[in-house]
Amino acid sequence: MKYRISLLTCFLICYTSALFAQSLDEKFSIDKMTKDLQIFKDIRIKANSGLHKYRTKKQIDSIYQWAFKEVKKSKTYRDFYNIIYQLTDFEGSLHNDISLPKKVFKSMKNEEQGYFPLPIKLIQDKVIVNIVNKEIPLGAEIVSINNLKINEILQSLHKYYTTDGVNITGKSIGIHYNFSRYYRLHYGLENTFKVKYRVHDSDKIQQKVLPSISFNAYYKNIKNRYSKPFDEVNYKDWKENEIYSYKSIDHETGILTINDFGMGSEKNPMHLRYVSFLDSVFTGIKNNNIKNLIVDIRYNGGGTDPNDLVTYSYLTQRNFSENKQAWISFNKIPYLKYAYTKIPRFLRPLGVGKYNKSFQNQFPKEENGKFYQDSTSADHKIRTPNKNAFTGNIYLLISPRVASAGSLFAAMVAGNSNAITIGEETMGGYYGHNGHNTLGYILPKSKIELFFSVVNLEQDVAKKENQIYNRGIIPDYNVSQTYTDYINQVDTQLNFVIDLIQQE
Repeated sequence: MKYRISLLTCFLICYTSALFAQSLDEKFSIDKMTKDLQIFKDIRIKANSGLHKYRTKKQIDSIYQWAFKEVKKSKTYRDFYNIIYQLTDFEGSLHNDISLPKKVFKSMKNEEQGYFPLPIKLIQDKVIVNIVNKEIPLGAEIVSINNLKINEILQSLHKYYTTDGVNITGKSIGIHYNFSRYYRLHYGLENTFKVKYRVHDSDKIQQKVLPSISFNAYYKNIKNRYSKPFDEVNYKDWKENEIYSYKSIDHETGILTINDFGMGSEKNPMHLRYVSFLDSVFTGIKNNNIKNLIVDIRYNGGGTDPNDLVTYSYLTQRNFSENKQAWISFNKIPYLKYAYTKIPRFLRPLGVGKYNKSFQNQFPKEENGKFYQDSTSADHKIRTPNKNAFTGNIYLLISPRVASAGSLFAAMVAGNSNAITIGEETMGGYYGHNGHNTLGYILPKSKIELFFSVVNLEQDVAKKENQIYNRGIIPDYNVSQTYTDYINQVDTQLNFVIDLIQQE
C-alpha cells in the first residue's frame, strides 16, 4: 500500500461534487488553470514538508515557471491534469497522489474506444507483449507505437506513478497494470495503433496496425495477462493467512516471507497474532541452529507501525529507533477552504481544532519554521534486539514494489553487516521518505484531488556507499526476471539466492 492513513484523513477525505468538466478532453480555460495552479503551488509550499527533500528551491522555482508557461499554451482539462501530475511527480514522494473527480473518471470508464489493447511487461529493459493474442506474438518486443519510440513513451508515462526521489524502477508497478490508461491520459484517445515490434531473438522489425478498444476491454485483457499467475502479488489485497509465512529449505536455511505490514497497532488482535508468529519462528530458528535466513519482502508495499519495527528487532544486534528526526512545515492545517471534505467552509475552523492540537502535540519543537518531534515521540523510542534475534546470514529479497513501511524495514535490514540484498531497486527511499499523516485538498476550478504525506522522515539507518540519497534501496546483487524465466513463470531471484547460499 502506498499510504499510512491517520485519523486526520477521516476529516479531510470525503467526496464532493460541483460543476466542472465532465470529460478529460473538454476545453478548460487558461484563467481557471492559472488560478488552480497558483493555489496548488501555495498549498505545496505551505503544507508539504517534502517539497525540497530531493529538489532545490531553484529546481522547484524552475518547474513552476515551466508550468505557468505551459498553462498559457494549454486548451483542455487533460492538459492541465498532466501539468499538475508532472509537478507532483517531480517532488519525489511515493505518498504523493493526484485523482480525477469521480465524474471525470466515470466518463473515462465509459469510453468505448481509444485505448491501446495489449498488456505489456518490462523484461530486461525491453517492453514486451504480455498476452497471448492473434495480433502480435507473446513476448515480442515493442519498438514503437504510432511512430513514437517505446522508451520515449515510457518516460512520458512515468509521472503517473510516483516514487521516492528519482527512482524509476517502482514506476513499472503502475505501468504494467495501467499502461493503456496512462497512454490515454498523456496522448489522448487514438482510433488505431501502429505497432512496430520484433519477435524474440530476431532483428527483423515487423508492423501491425491494431484497432483501439474500450477502457473496460483493456482491463479485461489485464485480467488475462500472461504474467498474472506470477505478478498478481504486486496488486492484491492480502488476506491474513497470506501475509506472512516461514518454511525450511534445508537444515541450515529458512525463508521468512512478509507480504504486508498492515496488521494494525499494538492492541490489534492481528498484530498480536503476528508477534506470536515471530516469537515462535525465531525461537525455532535459534533452537534448530539455522545459519541462513532468506527474508522475502518483494511484495510488501507498507502498512502500520509497529509491525515493521517488531520484525526488525528479530533481525538486528543494535539498539534502534524508527526515525532519527521527523518534522512538518506547519502547526495548523493550512488552506482549510480547499480541504477535501463536505464540511462547510465556515465550520471547518471549528472542526479542525482537535487535529491541529494533535499535530502540535506530535511536533512541539519549532526551529526555523519547521516543527519537529521531540524525544517523547514513539517514533524516537529506543528499541532493543529481541532475545531470540537472528545472528546468522540474512539474504534480503527486494523489488520495485517495496514502499513506505516496507522500504523502512528493508533499509534497516540492508544496513546490517550480516545482510546481503538481492533483487531490484525499491520504490521507497533508503535514507528517508515523506510519510505518516496524509492531507487532502481539492483545487476549486478543476476539482482535481490532491493527497500527500506531510511528515519528513529521516530513517535510522547506517550510511552505506552503495546507497544513494535520492534513490530507492540499491541491492548488492541486481537480479531481475530473465526472458526465459518470464516465459516459464520461474522465480529468477529466489533461485539466485538459493544458488548464492549453496556457493558460500
